[in-house]
Amino acid sequence: MAKVRKKLGEMLVGWGLIDANALADALAFAKEHSKRIGEALVELELCSEDDVIKALATQFGLEYIDLDKHAVDREVLGLIPAKMIEDYSVLPLGEDGQRLKVIITDPLDLETLDLLRFKLGREIVPTLAPLSKVKRFIDKFVNPQGDVLSQTMASIDLQAPEEDDEVGSKTLQAEEGDAPIVRLVNLLITEAVHTRASDIHVEPMGDRVRVRYRIDGVCHIRDDIPKHMQGSVGTRLKIMSGMDIAERRVPQDGRIKMKIGGGAIDFRVSALPAYHGESMVLRILRPDSVKVGIPALGFAEDDYQKFLKIIHRPNGIFLVTGPTGSGKTTTLYAALQELNRPDKKIITAEDPVEYNFTGMNQCQVKDDIGLSFAKILRAMLRQAPNIILVGEIRDREVGDVAIQAALTGHLVFSTLHTNDAPSAITRLIDMGIKPFLVASSIQAIMGQRLIRVICSECKVEDPNPNPRTLKLLGFTEAELAGKTIWRGAGCKRCSGSGYRGRVGVFEMMTMNSQIRDLAFNRSTTTQLRAAARASGMRSILEDGKLKVLRGVTTPEDLLRVTQAEGVVAETA
Repeated sequence: MAKVRKKLGEMLVGWGLIDANALADALAFAKEHSKRIGEALVELELCSEDDVIKALATQFGLEYIDLDKHAVDREVLGLIPAKMIEDYSVLPLGEDGQRLKVIITDPLDLETLDLLRFKLGREIVPTLAPLSKVKRFIDKFVNPQGDVLSQTMASIDLQAPEEDDEVGSKTLQAEEGDAPIVRLVNLLITEAVHTRASDIHVEPMGDRVRVRYRIDGVCHIRDDIPKHMQGSVGTRLKIMSGMDIAERRVPQDGRIKMKIGGGAIDFRVSALPAYHGESMVLRILRPDSVKVGIPALGFAEDDYQKFLKIIHRPNGIFLVTGPTGSGKTTTLYAALQELNRPDKKIITAEDPVEYNFTGMNQCQVKDDIGLSFAKILRAMLRQAPNIILVGEIRDREVGDVAIQAALTGHLVFSTLHTNDAPSAITRLIDMGIKPFLVASSIQAIMGQRLIRVICSECKVEDPNPNPRTLKLLGFTEAELAGKTIWRGAGCKRCSGSGYRGRVGVFEMMTMNSQIRDLAFNRSTTTQLRAAARASGMRSILEDGKLKVLRGVTTPEDLLRVTQAEGVVAETA
């Protein structure tokens, strides 16, 4: 009788790496997005890639190879052609007669194993290692991308003018003949994608061009580009994004679509004239980044249940507030994906449409032709939708139409740029929207921020947490009693930062009769906040403190994000 192989999820639960609830969330996510359970666990940050691969190795009776500790002889790399190593993400470990020991990343990829046997004419002995570590090794020793970037910049000698008011003839031909510049720009973009950056900043300075990657919400400096390459790099980016290369006096926007690592990635490009030349920012729009599912957003269990209850209401307005880059759009997209069923009609009005979703009708705002949020909203109502998403309530006109939609039986999702949930009510009233309409139409308001998650690979106990930071965050001795504060020591996986990935910190204000009365009477934000706290709302700071005590993040990162009241700059 064949031996029954133990399921991966059950093994990880048995090892104490995840609990049953986490497994259930991962299974639901895997089913919804047609992923394997291991992929779902890693994507939801419920388990590290190393732990999943170790479990797979045990499950299939294979040897696990830790590439951080296991030295791969560079001479052995020649046993498999470099192109095959790159194409199939495999690494040779050594040979024993006709048997070749090879690192693979997927024990179920029998096609690759058969191909290796056929191409190499040898028996293959597979071992397992995480895909990210294999690719990092390949990039470093087989195809050293990082070194190539620096070498490319060092090798380019364009002899171009410093910066003129007019675009030089050499620059105008960048797409056709400036191969080194093309290669440099492609390498910058590829490296940013591989390092999980959300933005690329190309910023002209007086003597150089500074390049920065924004990773997990924090900017990191990359190598500077020589000043004489400024015009050529800027023009190359403009050509790729469809901008006017001859126009450098006014801001421009464009888009790039590139295939990187087997997947198509969109980039939203912005050019802004500055004192030392045009500042360029590329926003990296990864399709998977907004398909994380509600469980991965970072809700505490009580807020999670509140969130599910709110988004399944038949009508009313649900607002998400926070500054730019706080994850508002990702949260609303997660809600829409939860509600996206054949029996529901969903229409969105966005500026711009950054991600395309199957089953939703998404409309692009085009102010230059008069297609505004308000105009799209009015047209939406004639389409008989069940659910409406308005990218942002910017003015009274949009707010009025959104409220009318909510009062006529539609569920409306939108965002508002305020610092917290209670101030959203006063902001809407200040726009000129009548208080009784605000009070009667809004179902709930949620404020949020994003905090960095401690890297699971290098997570260690912090024996000496900063007492000043803990005090500023309002931690009491009772709260800290018996608790452990964690930090990231820094490793290759997190590029030495100690953090990898982000989750949300939230405050959920659900409307009740008292808060509605306060809104109707134009009460202050302070009064609204007091009523919300009395009804059970946990503030963003308090939610963050819970995540610190649970080992999700550090006190320092929470302080950075929340900017707690009373924080003052240290003086020497």
